[in-house]
Amino acid sequence: MNEAVLWNIDEVAQHLRVPVLTIRWLRQEGRFAPAIKVGRRLVWDARDIATWLESQRESEAA
Repeated sequence: MNEAVLWNIDEVAQHLRVPVLTIRWLRQEGRFAPAIKVGRRLVWDARDIATWLESQRESEAA
């Protein structure tokens, strides 16, 4: 079984090279990968971030 790699919000922001506030804004708008609540903290599965990132790819220009 593959063990999930979990990232906190700082690690997600660092990986995506955006400010933490951008991640928070995207979550509030419902436009980001779903988080996993662990106690009072939010974490993200790295695979979910990769899937979300791929879904953000622009389509090829016509």
